[in-house]
Formats: sequence, structure tokens, C-alpha cells
Amino acid sequence: MPITVGHDSAQTRRTLTAGGASVAYYSITAATEAGLGDFSRLPAALKVVLENMLRFEDGKTVDLEDIKAFAEWASKGGKNPREIAYRPARVLMQDFTGVPAVVDLAAMRDGIVALGGDPEKINPLNPVDLVIDHSVMIDAFGNPRAFQMNVDREYERNLERYTFLKWGQSAFNNFRVVPPGTGICHQVNLEYLSQTVWTDMDQNGEMVAYPDTLVGTDSHTTMVNGAAVLGWGVGGIEAEAAMLGQPISMLIPEVIGFELTGAMVEGTTGTDLVLKVVEMLRAKGVVGKFVEFYGAGLNRLPLADRATIANMAPEYGATCGFFPIDGETLRYLRNTGRDEDRIALVEAYAKENGFWRGDDYAPIYTDTLHLDMGTIVPAISGPKRPQDYVALTDAKTAFQREMAETFKRPMDKEVPVKGEDYTLSSGDVVIASITSCTNTSNPYVMIGAGLVARKAAQLGLNRKPWVKTSLAPGSQVVSAYLEAAGLQDDLDAIGFNLVGYGCTTCIGNSGPIQKELSEAIAEGDLVATSVLSGNRNFEGRISPDVRANYLASPPLVVAYALAGTMDIDLANDPIAQTPDGQDVYLKDIWPDQAEIAELVEATVTRDAFQSKYADVFKGDDKWRSVETTDSLTYDWPATSTYVRNPPYFQGMTMDTNPIENIDGARVLAVLGDMITTDHISPAGSFKETTPAGRYLTDHQVAPREFNSYGSRRGNHEVMMRGTFANIRIKNEMLDGVEGGYTKGPDGAQSSIYDAAMAHQANGTPLVVFGGEQYGAGSSRDWAAKGTALLGVKAVIAESFERIHRSNLVGMGVIPLEFTGGDTRKTLGLTGDETVSISGLDTVTPLAEVPCTITMADGTVKDITLKCRIDTAVEIEYIENGGVLHYVLRNLAKEG
Repeated sequence: MPITVGHDSAQTRRTLTAGGASVAYYSITAATEAGLGDFSRLPAALKVVLENMLRFEDGKTVDLEDIKAFAEWASKGGKNPREIAYRPARVLMQDFTGVPAVVDLAAMRDGIVALGGDPEKINPLNPVDLVIDHSVMIDAFGNPRAFQMNVDREYERNLERYTFLKWGQSAFNNFRVVPPGTGICHQVNLEYLSQTVWTDMDQNGEMVAYPDTLVGTDSHTTMVNGAAVLGWGVGGIEAEAAMLGQPISMLIPEVIGFELTGAMVEGTTGTDLVLKVVEMLRAKGVVGKFVEFYGAGLNRLPLADRATIANMAPEYGATCGFFPIDGETLRYLRNTGRDEDRIALVEAYAKENGFWRGDDYAPIYTDTLHLDMGTIVPAISGPKRPQDYVALTDAKTAFQREMAETFKRPMDKEVPVKGEDYTLSSGDVVIASITSCTNTSNPYVMIGAGLVARKAAQLGLNRKPWVKTSLAPGSQVVSAYLEAAGLQDDLDAIGFNLVGYGCTTCIGNSGPIQKELSEAIAEGDLVATSVLSGNRNFEGRISPDVRANYLASPPLVVAYALAGTMDIDLANDPIAQTPDGQDVYLKDIWPDQAEIAELVEATVTRDAFQSKYADVFKGDDKWRSVETTDSLTYDWPATSTYVRNPPYFQGMTMDTNPIENIDGARVLAVLGDMITTDHISPAGSFKETTPAGRYLTDHQVAPREFNSYGSRRGNHEVMMRGTFANIRIKNEMLDGVEGGYTKGPDGAQSSIYDAAMAHQANGTPLVVFGGEQYGAGSSRDWAAKGTALLGVKAVIAESFERIHRSNLVGMGVIPLEFTGGDTRKTLGLTGDETVSISGLDTVTPLAEVPCTITMADGTVKDITLKCRIDTAVEIEYIENGGVLHYVLRNLAKEG
């Protein structure tokens, strides 16, 4: 489908020739010559957004003042928060967030038919790729058949979802599905889908070149910024609006420059570097901002390491972590099999349009940080947050301190494991997983892990028997080079067999640990641990049996599997003994950088990428055998517990409603700082005693078939019941209680779902209170959808993470922030209050509104809240009941 460029943008249109072809492009230099301002010292990340303004400038959604605002940004020292309408080139999805997005599109087709419109109006206008990567669960491990066993089980569990996605692939234009078993969406995006510079026909039939940009329904979409592709995560609802042609409303962001100098030293990895970067940027505070990396250190930083840093932008809170185009970008594109004409175009376009990072690259930034990579040391992060950086030499004492201060449990308690000849203690590692897009995309750390395994196997070492080990690469290319190097056999020898191509442990699909281990942990109330090469270690995410989770490089994951405990100074103590009783230290099995680099050079080849991605959309026999129907609207199966027609558009009319004040609301939850989207809408497993479990049991689903919350995101009934249901969430309305509980209307303890339904039956609106960084973590739209369906009208917090705030607005829930030093603690909130908020009926973007809190004893506190409806179009979203309602009504009007 041709792109529609702006009608008034011809004054900045130019032509360049590269790779044997001439293409049009929108010139930033031409914009300066046209008198629109000096853009020469804008950061490359912001030039990508500026180019978007030039290309879509039409005098309506984008006008000349929007373009001039970028010159003012530079002249004002990197600040000019003007609202702009941004249009990304494409959309990326994974199946956990993608299924509910496709459910919404299918429901919108039903909705537009009910409004008298054409169902074919509901079609992606921008290319959409959905990669099925979140569904494989580690049931089998540590044996040669683990991969096939897990794939078979994946299809058994998820056939309903896969049938639905296959229907979507045929029903919607511009929508492709990458089948299960291919890889993780971000790695497939980095290695294959992305082009750095995109080309397409415009409405006049002329080929246009422009920066490759995207939004994704997964927060780690940012990974591709390592290849100078501007992308970030949004909620599924915002992504749906974008794919339907709705521009993303955003403020021109601040850009923090992060200067890297020096070079990595022997014994350190890209993972160690990114954990330090996360710590530094979280301390700096970059929520809602772009981060751009620059400096001489980039000349010695492979793109694989750049992608690792870009991947963890959600963990340091930024919208994205961007690396400009340079020679390393071209090298990576060539090595991963991109067409030579495309590579020539990337170089020519970047140099012609001011995107190239040369020796003279010196943009203006809002603020800067500096890091000498020569100071990086081996490190881990945990036990609950990615920013909790711990140098490896301090890991043992840090864990012991956590045991005493956070978990308040003794270290010396030992519990016998039934049927085994060992005991289990707090600190024992029960899960060691090489997992996640963050590190399995990086051949340096993956080859490093294989070499650690090789040296360990040669010494006769093996994982400790209580450790569940797994290897889940981000793409099939990883398996190709591990096998070519002979390292997969070494990994197999110590239990790191291939278990699947997908997110697995990082998304909570770690699968069950041995039953007897689980029983021993429960019996002793032990703090079992996991070590994973992922990006997230939030409470309750990895496994219900694990309380402490640590992020580490793949080589360290292998080392911790050999040691079997966190209660060890891995840097200095013996980590294991050979069969003849000789102590083995980490230095004995750690490879040097030259050894790693030699194997990477020999095995990570252009041919491997081209071979593995040759039939990326074809899938295996299982995928090709999935049968589906050919119809414009979906025939919702009445008995399905995976895919249900959601209630959002049922009974909808063409009328909108003004925003209403909130009167006499009750409090559903009072929550603390850093409440993540995992706390709000968990992705992992759940028990039959939970509201979601009871629902499935009532629908004749056996507990063995529950699967996970993430896999059930196409069913709003399950997801409503799972909202605020994380096993580690703490509602401060209740003393010392973990899990999804609150007080019902009668004051008695109740599940949050049951209490919310009781309040709804009484016609009572609800609010939620929170602390700092409310909604940290992923782009999980169900954290907002579930909140809305429970009847919550507003969330009042000290601060919000970017994506979740946007998602709340997109679902018609009003985000509000405390002002004047007020917090839930200073106000002494217990959850027994009633809350009224006025001024919403006449609210303007970022306005302050009065709030009256009536305490349980009848006393009244009047405070002021800042309404985080940030833009004028967001007010329209709320008036429509959400962004999808807004889009649907507009499309129906066009019909």
C-alpha cells in the first residue's frame, strides 16, 4: 500500500542516487534553506522525528510551526515540549500483546458494522509484523528431546490462539505472522525485518527513502535502536490506532546524550556494560526522554552490544536508547544478509541528510552523562529490579544483606528434598536460564557461554542437580553458529539443551520446577533464586517458587548453574570441584576476548542469516497444518476460553460524552513505589484458587491446561480476574498480605476482582493510589484494560512511567499525580476513604484539579492533583471512552 506523504512538503523534497537507483527523500538541509530554521546540530534521533514532520507536513496534522519547533529546540538548549503528530513506518507485535490487539481489530470490525460502516475500513494502513515468541513454556529441559517436547506442548496449549492469528493473517491487509519456533520478535526485527532506511512508493507513484521507524506492542522494541532504527514500545491500543492511520500524539522529547569512551577490558561483557548503564540512567531520571549514545567508545562497540544497551531502555526508563548510523551499522547490515543496494542507500542517505556519525559528530543535547567503558567490571543485577546493580565481587555480601534486610530470613536453614540426597537452602539457584532478546541476540556473550560450558565439561563439571537449566535463543541463527562452533554439544553436556526459540523464562514461562523442590521451598519458607540473561526480574515474574531473581550475562548464568547458589563469592571462591576433588575457580573456565572474537568471526556468517531467514513466514509442518476460515469478520467460538469478543464496542453509538467529575469513589488499592505492569497484570501461571482459575474451572478447563495469563490475553474474562493479581503485590490497605486482595464494600478482605464487581453492582466508581514510577516495565496494555474493566475511573500516583500513562488514557482511565509534596503516606491513606475529583469536566492538558478526600472518621482533606492527560487529542480519547472508540467513530463517519 503506498504511503501518503504531505501535500505541502514539496519544498523540502530532493533526489539522491545510491545502489544504482534514484529515490526521493525529504531533506533537512533543504528545510534550512527554505528558512525553517537551523537543524544542523540536532541529535540524529531527533532528526528522525524531524524528517517525519517534513514528509507528512500538510498544513493540518503537521504544519510549518511544528517543523520550526525543532530549530527552537536546539536554540533553547534541548527543550521545547511542543505537541506533534508522529507517524511511524510500521508496527511490530508479539503474540502475548498481539493477540488482544487482533482481538480488538476483529471486535472493531463487528463494531463498525453495528454503526453502519464497512468492515474493510478496519485494516492496517501501515505494515504490521506479528512474531509468535511468547508462548513456548519450559516443561521439558536438560535432555535432547526438550525442544520438540516443548513445541508439541505449545501447540496443544495454544491451537485456538494460533487459529485466530492465522485467520487474522488472511483477513487483514498489511498483516504478516512469523510462526512459532522462529525467534524472538526483537531479534527477528534486528536481524531481518529492519532496514535502517526504508523505501516505499508514495501516492504519486514515486519511490521515497526515509528512516526506518516503528512502534511495537512490546517495550523492548527499543532494541532495534542499536541499528539506528527509531522504535519504542506502546500499548496494544496505541499500536492499533497507529496501524489504522492515527498519528501518535507526542511531545518533542528531551534528548539525553550518553558519552561512551574507552574500551571494554578483559573478562567483561556487553551485559556488564548495560547493567551499569541502567543503574546510571535510572539515577539520572530519563522517563519520557530519548537517550542517544555518542563518543569515541562507539568506535569499539559492536552493534550486538549496542543492541543490548538499546534493548534495556525500558529498564532505564527512557523512550529509547538510540545509536546513530556509522560504519558499524553498515558492517552489521552486511553481515546479517541485507541487500548490498540497501546498504549503499543507508550510507548515502545518512551522509546526505545529516544522520551519519562521523568524527565531527557533535550535536546539542538537553543534558549529558559520561562512562569510561574501561571501568566496567563483571556484574549482576537484582534481586527485584533491573537497576539494582551489584558488582560480582560484592554479590555474596549483597545477597546476605538482602536476606537480612529485605527477606528477613536466616541463611543457615536446610530442608531435605524428598527422594534426593541433598538439602535446599535459601540462596540456592533453582533456575538458570539463557533466555531473552537482550543477550541471546549477542554472539559475543553466547559464544562466551558456550566456551564456559566447554571448559567446565572438559573438567568434568556439571550443573548442580537442583538447578533447572535452559537455553532459549532469540533466533535460529544462534543455534546455527553454536553448532558450527561445536559449542551446543558442550552446553548440552551440562544441561543447557535447546528448549525453544522464544522469551521463555524472561516472560515468566520458566515452567514448573521439580515438585519435590517446590515442596521443600514451601516447607522451609526459603528464598530460592533464579539467574537469567534477561531484562526483567520483577517480583513474581519468573517463577512462583522463586523470590530473588538476578540478571546476568550468559557466561555467568552457566557459572551460577555450576555453583548452584547465590551465597558464593563467584569471583574468588571455588565454584565447583572436579571428580577428583580439585577446586575450580571462575578464572579457570572463563574465555578470553580473543578466543571469543575468533569464533564469532568464523561462525557468525552472512550465509547463516540468509539461510535461516529464507522462509521466515512459512513455518513448520505444524503451523502449515493449522486450519482457519476465510471471512471478513471473525466467528467467535462460543466455547473458547482463549479468544472472546471483548465488551468495549458493544452497544456503542456515534455519540461522545464530556469527561465527568468523579464523585464518591471508593479506593480499590493503595500501592507503593515501582508498581510494575507485572504487578498490575501478571503474565505467568496462576492457581485454581484464584478468580481466573475459578473461571476456567467453571468452564471445564483442568488446571494442567490453564497455561498462563499471557496466553489468555485474548479473553477479557480471564484478564479482568488477573488484574492486580500478582502473587507478590502488596496492597497497603491490608497489613502483611501478599497477592491480589483488598477490602470489599463491607470492609472484609476479598480478592480485588470480587471487590471490584461488588462495587460495580452498587454503582460505585473506584480509584487506585500509587507511589513513584507507577506502571514501570512493559507496554502491557492489559494493565490498563484490566484496570478499566474493573471500574477504576482514575489512578492517582506520585509519578507514571510513559507507556502505562498513555495506555490508561487510551482506555479512558484518568491518570493524576499528587502535587505540593502530598503522597499516599503524608495523607495517611488507609483505603477506607472516599474520593471526589472536580474540574475534570472542563479540564485542559496537564491542568491541576481539586480533589476532596473524606477520611473514615469523617474529616476532610482538600488537595490538588495534576491531570496527566497530556495533550488535546488525549482529551478527545477520554471523551470517546478510549482511543479505539475515537478511531472507530471517525472511520464510521468516513464510511
